[in-house]
Amino acid sequence: MKTKPQYNCEEVIIWLEKKGVELYGKHFKIIENDHPIIYKLIAYFLKDEQTCFQFNIDLNKGIMLSGPVGCGKTSLMNLMKHLTPTAHKYSVKPCRDISFEFIKEGYEIIHKYSNSAPKTICFDDLGTENNLKYFGNECNVMAEIMLSRYDLFITRKLQTHITTNLSASEIEQTYGNRVRSRLRSTLNLIAFDKDTKDKR
Repeated sequence: MKTKPQYNCEEVIIWLEKKGVELYGKHFKIIENDHPIIYKLIAYFLKDEQTCFQFNIDLNKGIMLSGPVGCGKTSLMNLMKHLTPTAHKYSVKPCRDISFEFIKEGYEIIHKYSNSAPKTICFDDLGTENNLKYFGNECNVMAEIMLSRYDLFITRKLQTHITTNLSASEIEQTYGNRVRSRLRSTLNLIAFDKDTKDKR
């Protein structure tokens, strides 16, 4: 039997908005239209089994938060870090930064974000990095990292989170069918409406 949630969602949203103002300044606001998305994220990060079951969210998988540019994906994932118990803390890492690291350090970077760093990471803005060359060899860095982290999910239950403004078909086009298939089996998709306005 799934336990009843021990929190008030509206109160959590008020708390998150205060935290957002702290982190991003007075202009930060959580708008009502985004509440359905935020309810799902709160349920997931507070490990609320009952609500996650209703939303068809698997607590063993990570989160893929998708939506158009400027809808607030990165801000929300940074805020949700403050809701998670210490055991489930994660870091948020922009994919563009990883691509720049790859230019400087090469293939060791793939190892750094998979096998040598067995911790939960949110890869922010998947799709903004480019295929890069290291000593003349082209590499789709994020595709390689995702494939490695899929293996860690299977063997060690290691979770990965992602934010992206790519659609499922664009992910397949950019990273290939193999990556798309593995993302589907390791992530819960939570998506903003494609018409969500840019809040910046």
